[in-house]
Amino acid sequence: METKKLAAKDFITIGIFTAIWFVVEFACGMLGYIHPYVVAAYVVLLPLAGAIPMMLFYSKVEKFGMITIMSVLIAIIMFVTGMGFLGAPLIILVGFVADLIAKAGSYKNFKMIVISYGIFCMWICANYFPVIVTAESYRQDLIDSGFSAEYADNLFRAINYKTIAILLLACVLFGFIGAFLGKAVVKKHFEKAGIV
Repeated sequence: METKKLAAKDFITIGIFTAIWFVVEFACGMLGYIHPYVVAAYVVLLPLAGAIPMMLFYSKVEKFGMITIMSVLIAIIMFVTGMGFLGAPLIILVGFVADLIAKAGSYKNFKMIVISYGIFCMWICANYFPVIVTAESYRQDLIDSGFSAEYADNLFRAINYKTIAILLLACVLFGFIGAFLGKAVVKKHFEKAGIV
């Protein structure tokens, strides 16, 4: 009988795919220097760009806790890279819920994986919590870092208490879309290569 406890290979898998997610997040984050509206567009860019590695990750997940642990690692990375702890509860919560949803489909039911990934993508909005919660100090930090007042104003126009619900919904929607795109790419390229 196969054990449901996480083994060393499971932790290695979690580590590898968390690192890939960080690279994707970092690459998209660099685009934010172009224009503040690109920062708001993370809710579109990240679910789509992260879909391929995440669908590969889902193909490796067989035990409860792997998605949750990934979310904890993401929360830690976000804290270490300067985003603070404000978004950590959201990141860990959506990771846990995404894990439960995928588990309900035995980690094999694609419909449940789509829903799971859509929920998981809500963690992206944790990037916006410092902008919203510590707006005044965050604005000053931006200006002190060399960004223009116009950049800061446009950022707060796109990301605020009024827009956060829309941004969260966009994460879910583009997570759904990303899951289908990711599955198509994984099926076409990785399965044929015998990787998954």
